[in-house]
Amino acid sequence: MIAEFRGFLTKTNALALAIGVIIGAAVGNIVSALTADILMPIISLAIPSGNWRDAKLALTDKTAILYGHFLGTILDFLIISFVVFWIVRTLVKPVPEPAPEPMKKCPECLEMVPAAARRCRACASAIG
Repeated sequence: MIAEFRGFLTKTNALALAIGVIIGAAVGNIVSALTADILMPIISLAIPSGNWRDAKLALTDKTAILYGHFLGTILDFLIISFVVFWIVRTLVKPVPEPAPEPMKKCPECLEMVPAAARRCRACASAIG
């Protein structure tokens, strides 16, 4: 049973997925700390009141619309999304696609064949 479980972990990439989730959570904590501890205090300086996340519209004694918290959450999302985009764009470089193989036309059937071919794969005629 242990061997079967080990096979499951290695064949289904479950272990790689688990490691990705753990690293993702750690990066999420770093980005959240960057947002809360470094960026948000600077942004708060530009906003008239320093306690803008506590802004609310009281409907009754016990209920209120917490629009400051909602706006702060949206701002956090935008900042975190931008930082994650920047990290991924910086670290993950696109893999260049290989150049397509040069092709030529068969003079008999007009099928495209590799330039190095001496016979057409469609009609089997000799290509010069």
